[in-house]
Amino acid sequence: MMMSQPMATEQAVSIRAPAKINLVLRVLDRRPDGYHDLWSLMQTVALEDDIEIRRRGPGTGLQLRCDDPSLPTDRRNLVVRAASTVLERAGLSGDRAPGLEIRVTKRIPVSAGLGGGSSDAAATVMALNTLLELGWSPEDMIKASESLGSDVPFFFAAPCALVRGRGETVEAVTMVGRRWVLLVNPGFPIETKWAYEQLSDSRQGVTPLSDALRRITGGTRLSWDQLVPLMENDFEPAVMPRHGVLKEIKQQLLTSGAETALLSGSGATVFGIFHDEATAVGAKQAFSGRVGWRIYVGATGTSPLTCMSGPVTHPASVG
Repeated sequence: MMMSQPMATEQAVSIRAPAKINLVLRVLDRRPDGYHDLWSLMQTVALEDDIEIRRRGPGTGLQLRCDDPSLPTDRRNLVVRAASTVLERAGLSGDRAPGLEIRVTKRIPVSAGLGGGSSDAAATVMALNTLLELGWSPEDMIKASESLGSDVPFFFAAPCALVRGRGETVEAVTMVGRRWVLLVNPGFPIETKWAYEQLSDSRQGVTPLSDALRRITGGTRLSWDQLVPLMENDFEPAVMPRHGVLKEIKQQLLTSGAETALLSGSGATVFGIFHDEATAVGAKQAFSGRVGWRIYVGATGTSPLTCMSGPVTHPASVG
């Protein structure tokens, strides 16, 4: 008599990884380790990648699948490095490592100043914390993610936070009210290393933080009316003269009704802040028909980085 095949169960969690914009980005003095101290106010935007992680049987390894063929799926990808870091810190590497299959659906442009890779890495850390029932606190997850990149820790304090040092000091800030963001990406990447080189070559010294920025600390409540006049990005004077189209995008956003417009990160995405959705959507039309450009309209702020579902079981036949 033929026996029926046994059924195994696999566990899975899913999570959304939001893009970020830099409402303020100040690059301060160079540190002894060669990096620069940063002072940045970051804010999430409703443009998100989807990540699903499934737990497989032991010995099946770590496998990353991504719908963007331009992205590597080995250790060059921050998601793989994030997952490996979690397993190592949890004592689950080597023979004790669970099999993991990670699927990433990309919507955030790559190398665009929007923190897509960093957000995906942070989401991976949080998803594995849930899936593997590690019980890590947000502080534990920030500590685990510090080596992955300066933007990664921010996402554990999102939707808005003050980020300092190399990115490891993160303090939540409350933005009162909501604005709409129009993101305009001209279709080419800007390498962060190159942007820092241009910044170093172009400026004579570091301008001190203004008193208004110094007053912003963790727990601060800010209105958009207060913040808009303070928004700045130290990379703009270094990067925009070498990519004139970025300056054109900024001017078009302002002409189209943006309260302010700014480069995000080291670029190449430029964003405009709009008081209402209708004006932001209307401004989008000014950039229609640009081949290779990626244009998005979304609200500022997203839910905190949380798994959309806890561990759930799905039947999986064993061959």
